Amino acid sequence: MSTKPTIKFALGCLLAASALAGGTASAMPTVSIGTVVWIGYAPLYVAEHIHAFEKHGVKVKFTNFSDNATMPAAVEGGSIDGATLTYDQVLPGAAKGWDLQVALPIDYSSGADAMVSTDDITSVKQIRGMNVAYNALSPSAFLLAYALQKNGMSLKDVHSVNMDPGAVPAALIGGNVKVGVTYEPSVSSVVKADGGKRFHVLFSSRKAPGLITDVLVFKHSYIVKHKAEVKGMVEAYYDGLAYMKAHPKKAAVYIAESMGIKPDEVASQLDGIHNPTPAQAVMNFKPSKAIDSFYTSGKVIGGILIANGTMHKMPDLAKTLYPHFVEAIAAGH
Repeated sequence: MSTKPTIKFALGCLLAASALAGGTASAMPTVSIGTVVWIGYAPLYVAEHIHAFEKHGVKVKFTNFSDNATMPAAVEGGSIDGATLTYDQVLPGAAKGWDLQVALPIDYSSGADAMVSTDDITSVKQIRGMNVAYNALSPSAFLLAYALQKNGMSLKDVHSVNMDPGAVPAALIGGNVKVGVTYEPSVSSVVKADGGKRFHVLFSSRKAPGLITDVLVFKHSYIVKHKAEVKGMVEAYYDGLAYMKAHPKKAAVYIAESMGIKPDEVASQLDGIHNPTPAQAVMNFKPSKAIDSFYTSGKVIGGILIANGTMHKMPDLAKTLYPHFVEAIAAGH
């Protein structure tokens, strides 16, 4: 994942229609969540459409950010209650003493985040000394740093062109740069530009599964005071995921409406991510050597972030995690 571009976002618009019979919704607590448009959040989009949040006793107010690099500070500062972030965005705050915690692994990027280049560039090694467009305070920067590291380079070996995520596709298609790092649906739009004859995916998160994980994050102090609301959000997310599996065609319509894409584009974009089940999510929270364990991916991510100067020390990874809601749901409680 990865910041995601500002596209039509239907979630907030649907809140007015989400009241349950009997007038109980007005008495429900409201949780404010900062987010961006991203295919990995599909279960949340579906949950909104099927009124799953209200079913679990919570109203959710989604605020769409054009740049999710600003969301960690917004959560820490209290202007929003929580946010959909990537795990690499949680660690720098934790290193500074912020008490942001992951309550839910939402999705893993497995191809949906990518470095896109003109067709004449066939190797990451070729971009040494080139201009690369991406958002410097986003998961795109992390993916770029990882790709460079795997090819014996660092961010110092390219000329970074920092821009808003929504501007990256235009910079590529307009010929201002030959390399950019972005995510779906922008990856597909760039690759398909001019009949698909100019651009291709040079490196993607498919080569680093589990490293870019989208997560639902709150401050620990908020979780402790609002356990019912946060658990309700997590339960509604899993309701949305179950609906996607049981009714894929209808779910695709909901997802497309929320993202501003066509329903027949949903399946191909979902192919680039994985939404873990409760049982799988439990394992994400456990120490192991698997790359999708936060303890393993966190060490890799932290090492890169320290190397590129984003943070100066490795935080206590255990303090960034709140596994209890996922564990309870997986256990059937």
